[in-house]
Amino acid sequence: MSHHLDDIDRQIIHALMSDARNTSAPMIAEGMNVSAGTVRNRIERLEEAGVIRGYTAIVDFEQAGGRLTSVFMCTVPADERERLALAARSIPGVINVRVLMAGRRDLQVVAVGEETSDLREIARALSGLDIRIEDEELLQTELHTPYSRFLSDDSKRSVVTDTVTLADGTAVIEVCVTDDAPIVGRSPSEAQADGILSSDAIVTSIERDGSILHPVDDTTIRPDDVVTVLPKESSEDDVLEAFLAEGDETPTATS
Repeated sequence: MSHHLDDIDRQIIHALMSDARNTSAPMIAEGMNVSAGTVRNRIERLEEAGVIRGYTAIVDFEQAGGRLTSVFMCTVPADERERLALAARSIPGVINVRVLMAGRRDLQVVAVGEETSDLREIARALSGLDIRIEDEELLQTELHTPYSRFLSDDSKRSVVTDTVTLADGTAVIEVCVTDDAPIVGRSPSEAQADGILSSDAIVTSIERDGSILHPVDDTTIRPDDVVTVLPKESSEDDVLEAFLAEGDETPTATS
């Protein structure tokens, strides 16, 4: 099952894809309307969900002692792909194995050697696993870039991280709270009594400094909180008025 990502998650992933080594939680939070604690909590959740699977160095092997990098395009039986991929990964010199969905050349193996004889030895080891090598090419250049659609448009910066429409048509809103939001300093019940928050809206959780709070009557909303709201019978626009200052942007609902 895939893990649902909101705008905070996507921006965190984009930042880490850009430069995980030199990007800290406070640096990511500085460009967003959340605390560093929330960023740390989100990173931990993304790691636990398997969305972020690790952090690795990108090495230029030609610069590292003039080593050669080769890409082997291979074909394996469909029911053996995963097993053979694990077996190929265990061969000394293999640094990456990609399993494709279907068709020929459904296994790509990236290997490094100090000289061509090392690559020939890796090719023999692959063939010994009954992996058929269709083609082999020396890698000249590999370029990496973060996934651009995970980055929000700064010109349309929104405090709303996500609006999800469930199968039954119910909307669940997750929104970051800014300093000038009408609800700041009030509890959800006080905001409803003052006519700021729709009377039937339910605040189900508050994410604050990396912790998840389940609000009670005296829980006040603070700037930088990430609040999850169930609008019930109210329209989304009516509910969002409590959390959005003038000029903030409302996102399109997703499912």
